[in-house]
Amino acid sequence: MRTKAEMLSELRTMLHDVFSAKAAGESHQKLLRAHGYVDGFMKAILDGGMVSKQELLEVVAAERERVSGPAMRNLGEISESGEIKAA
Repeated sequence: MRTKAEMLSELRTMLHDVFSAKAAGESHQKLLRAHGYVDGFMKAILDGGMVSKQELLEVVAAERERVSGPAMRNLGEISESGEIKAA
């Protein structure tokens, strides 16, 4: 049986692949299949009591931010033309 750390590491890898594929414009069919794998994996480790719902939310949010950047930005970081200003 795998440890919790191994399961979360596998989940991070799967999430990274899904978010990267979405950003790269992969086909809808490939994205749906990948989402299905991730959803099933998360349900299994949640139902198995290995992780809490809050832990899953934190892992998903962290991986999404790592691939796509923060969900929210300070409006001061965006120019009037819509481009992101250099920090």
